[in-house]
Amino acid sequence: MLYKEYSKTLADKYGEKVYKLPVNLDVTCPNRDGTVGLGGCAYCGSCGAGYESLSNALSAKEQLKLNMEYIGPKYNAKKFIAYFQNFSNTYMPPEDFRAAVMQARMENIVGIDVSTRPDCIAPEYLDILKETGLDICIELGLQTVNYRTLQSINRGHSLAEFIDAVLLVKSYGFEVCAHVILDFPQDDMDDVIECAKILSALKINTVKLHSLYIVKGTQFEKMYDDGSLKLLSAENYVERCTAFLRHLSPDISIARIIGRAPEKDTRIANFGMSWWKIKDMILEKMEAENIRQGDMCNYLGGSAVRKFL
Repeated sequence: MLYKEYSKTLADKYGEKVYKLPVNLDVTCPNRDGTVGLGGCAYCGSCGAGYESLSNALSAKEQLKLNMEYIGPKYNAKKFIAYFQNFSNTYMPPEDFRAAVMQARMENIVGIDVSTRPDCIAPEYLDILKETGLDICIELGLQTVNYRTLQSINRGHSLAEFIDAVLLVKSYGFEVCAHVILDFPQDDMDDVIECAKILSALKINTVKLHSLYIVKGTQFEKMYDDGSLKLLSAENYVERCTAFLRHLSPDISIARIIGRAPEKDTRIANFGMSWWKIKDMILEKMEAENIRQGDMCNYLGGSAVRKFL
């Protein structure tokens, strides 16, 4: 096994393949409305990450029902996770959050995934999720551990807020998934490796990796056009991805090693190549060089005194 696949982790846990059903709520982010900033993250488009979501004019229950009716027969699927995906899904009054997530308590739904920001995690929201009685995973956008990069991309939070959120979520017994962009031009290989080490030390459950897209209508599109933002190469992404995986704990599941986005929403994604081609390049390198997830995860648990133990 080259790396620990999230789909297999779910299948082992629930006894069969589990499918995610996206839910699109009418929410925004605190770095868009002026609470911590304006304009949103420099790479994030007007629709957030919900490229394939249904309209948020539909209730959460209606979206889940429609998606289940489509995905169920198509894939013979019987178990599902309600995925509150777009923007920051805990950035709303707790009573509104309760009304939304309680709609996920439907037959055949075994869990809830909530995508949000580290600075949008508070006990009041986690208490509500506990009440659902379902398995819970909180997906947190980290993107990079380099605090200067976090500032330059207008994330509106630092690494400290991410660590704080992870510790709080873990105290509830919930799982955590971290989102990471591996090829910010401001970052170097040391940042990539340090990111893997921090996620391993925090015992993150799952990681989603993707390359840097140029999404239409973003600050990064303006910078790309004026030449102030230079994208790295596909080969560089492959190098960073394999280094990240080598230093990442083998206990952490990988939900994706490369993402994808619709052509209509992006100027360039995945270096103008198909996502599966990038994935093949990563797997081919791992096979050729006998690279495995975690084969360099040797830095935890008192590594300096290991010779005495």
